[in-house]
Amino acid sequence: MNRRALYGLLMTFLAVGPVGCGGGDGVPDPVPGTLVDVRIPVGSGARSVGSRLEARGLIDHPWLFSMYVRYKGAETDLKAGHYQLTAGASWGELLAAIREGNVVTHPITIPEGLTVRQIAPRIAEFSGAPAESVLAFMQDSAAAARFGVPGPGLEGYVFPETYRFSEGVEAREIVQAMVDRYRSFWGVEERRLADSLGLDEREVVTLASIVEEEARVPEERPIIAGVYLNRIELGWLLQADPTVQYALGEPKERLLYSDIDAVADNPYNTYTHPGLPPGPIASPGEASLRAMDHTSSRGPRASTPTPRTGSDARVADGDPQARGRIARWDS
Repeated sequence: MNRRALYGLLMTFLAVGPVGCGGGDGVPDPVPGTLVDVRIPVGSGARSVGSRLEARGLIDHPWLFSMYVRYKGAETDLKAGHYQLTAGASWGELLAAIREGNVVTHPITIPEGLTVRQIAPRIAEFSGAPAESVLAFMQDSAAAARFGVPGPGLEGYVFPETYRFSEGVEAREIVQAMVDRYRSFWGVEERRLADSLGLDEREVVTLASIVEEEARVPEERPIIAGVYLNRIELGWLLQADPTVQYALGEPKERLLYSDIDAVADNPYNTYTHPGLPPGPIASPGEASLRAMDHTSSRGPRASTPTPRTGSDARVADGDPQARGRIARWDS
């Protein structure tokens, strides 16, 4: 049957009776305007979709709906998933929702400052994948290369935010979306500012992750960033407690000198290794990534911290090197 014949049949039917909400096979009509749950399996054709819509009281005559789908050329465009469709909607509106894949989505939130060890179980619970395999994937250097981030793994490059995904989404799709969101942060201006500090992308994110873990209130971020930028320029040890916590593998409420000594050989221990660690120690939020852009014009003087839950980032006046660093960042 060609499209003209289908069109004529549809117009004839529309002329003699309504085709919107129905109660086919004794199914009671849902209240117009209410949302009705419909699940469309993978591989469903037009007739199958029509039958499911009829079963939920959204249409009458699924066979005619299937011909409508054919007439609209949408037979190969029907997308599987869990839908909430509006009772009383026209065939065109119902088909558009299914054709566009407007499926129900659910939120997953990644707060600032989490490590991949903490993020992986959340992704695993949402996707149904084993947490161990998700973590192994996120720690693999091949994943960093695949997603185009500096590495060494995906630590620090999974952007903290609330995301929405449909049912059945795979763990790798979730990770991809989170890394894509991180990559969207980096524009021309962000790279110019990083260059002005003499830092590459990995170093910026690594420093931002330390700031994220150190800061207790938003106002501290630029101060902490200024302290560590100054130490980097002076060639001093960063002595950042969060890097030791990361090297230990699990957070401790109180960090002791014995803890620092226990991981003295770990490259993430900034009490014993100069410069920034090999990579980020957590996922920094945008505020921490931009902390170096908002460093106070009063240069923070590098201080020597003592072991506790956070490094001692005190501020003093009169550090010309820090002021020079900040001036280059703000220019």
